[in-house]
Amino acid sequence: MSRTKKIDATVLIVEGKHADFPSFTIPLQKKGFDVRAVKSGKEAIDKLEDIAPDILVVNAASMRSSGVRICKKIEEQDEDLPIILIVGPEKDISDDVATLVLYHPFTILKLTNRIKPLLPSDGNNVLHVGAIRLDLDRKRVRCLGQNTRLTPRLMVLLKALMESPGEVVEREELFKKVWETEYTGDTRTLDVHISWLRKAIEPDPTKPKLLRTIRGVGYRLDL
Repeated sequence: MSRTKKIDATVLIVEGKHADFPSFTIPLQKKGFDVRAVKSGKEAIDKLEDIAPDILVVNAASMRSSGVRICKKIEEQDEDLPIILIVGPEKDISDDVATLVLYHPFTILKLTNRIKPLLPSDGNNVLHVGAIRLDLDRKRVRCLGQNTRLTPRLMVLLKALMESPGEVVEREELFKKVWETEYTGDTRTLDVHISWLRKAIEPDPTKPKLLRTIRGVGYRLDL
């Protein structure tokens, strides 16, 4: 029996349980996507940073909703996140509400074919050092099987470390580069961002092997 090839992409789907419309969560999982399902727009917003999805699917048809408000709220949080809005055939939705609007009914194959072109791929502006590939255009990092979207600040922080692999970068220097300030009196926020970065690149963030702390000095990227 052949196995479905896993797709290196995370889909966050907002979906209800309206009996007249199908659920797409399990079909998308069977197509190889890493699918995270939530029941409301609020839950999607709350989990947006932790999940860092590659694409959002709003199955408004399954919630007896237009989905417009959810899409707008999500866009306020992350304007770069592609959104596919699924609505019932009776709805008339403006095309600019989401990246793509699909009217039910349609097949899971059609949904999959609409998702794939919206997924990130390596662009031309990629920094590759050791196991780490940082896509500066799409603000994504790939490392040891993980594929994670970064905030702009985390991207600048990782880029600064990747520009000096194997070398200790002092805390004050990192703080000046990332926060674009000469004030370095309180760099505790840097430690927080380092912990977030470790979650993106380390197999075990609690036992970092790539991003090392050099006590009293700064940080070093060991590749």
